[in-house]
Amino acid sequence: MIPDINYWAVIVATLSTMVVGSIWYTPKVFGNRWMALAKVTPGDDPKAAVRPILITLVVSFISAWVLAGASWIAFDFYGGSFLVAAVFTGLILWAGFTAARFITHDAFEGRPAALTVMNVAHELVTVLVMSVILGVWPPAIG
Repeated sequence: MIPDINYWAVIVATLSTMVVGSIWYTPKVFGNRWMALAKVTPGDDPKAAVRPILITLVVSFISAWVLAGASWIAFDFYGGSFLVAAVFTGLILWAGFTAARFITHDAFEGRPAALTVMNVAHELVTVLVMSVILGVWPPAIG
C-alpha cells in the first residue's frame, strides 16, 4: 500500500513550522529564555541564519511528508475522521520519537530540564499545527 498524500497540505504544513518557530522564539515569547538556557548569543551577521533556515525547511518537509503518510496509513487502517487520525498520529509520533529522543539526549548532555521542556513543548505545538493542517486538508479519498 502506498499512502495517498496531499502535497499542497505538506507544503503548507512545512511552512507552518517556520511560523510556529518565528513566534515561539520571538524574544517576547520564549526567545530570550531559550537563548539563556541554551547559552546561545545572537549573531551580528544576518546571513548566518540562512543555512539553519534552509536546513529547517528541508527537515520540516520530510517531517510533514512522513506525518502525512503515517496519518493516511492510520486513517486507512482505523477509518473514521482523517483529522482525528492525523492529530492522533502526530501525538503518538511526537511522544514516541521526538519527545523521547529529546529527553534522552538532553539527559546525557546535561542540559537544563527547563530547556528540554521548552524544546519538547515547541515540537509538540509544531507537530500539532502540522497535524491539523494535514488533517483538515486530506488527500482525495475515494
